Amino acid sequence: MSKFMDVHHGMNGITADQLKAAHQADLAIEKEEGVHFEKAWADPDSGTVYCLSEAPSAEAVQRIHERAGHRADEVHAVPLTV
Repeated sequence: MSKFMDVHHGMNGITADQLKAAHQADLAIEKEEGVHFEKAWADPDSGTVYCLSEAPSAEAVQRIHERAGHRADEVHAVPLTV
């Protein structure tokens, strides 16, 4: 499995509760695509949300986000970590 970081734009003013709800929506169906969302971060001022996941592909990550109702604007493979 590979790691992916995806980015959502336009979520200005997102609250901690909204971020948690969006993350929970992903977790509820992630296994259907073999994805595991590990963590999510948000900057309410810029409207940017980041999600770290482990998945078989970027397409699988996007399919889960789309089905959960919040399509990612970008999905990036993260092949190296330190």
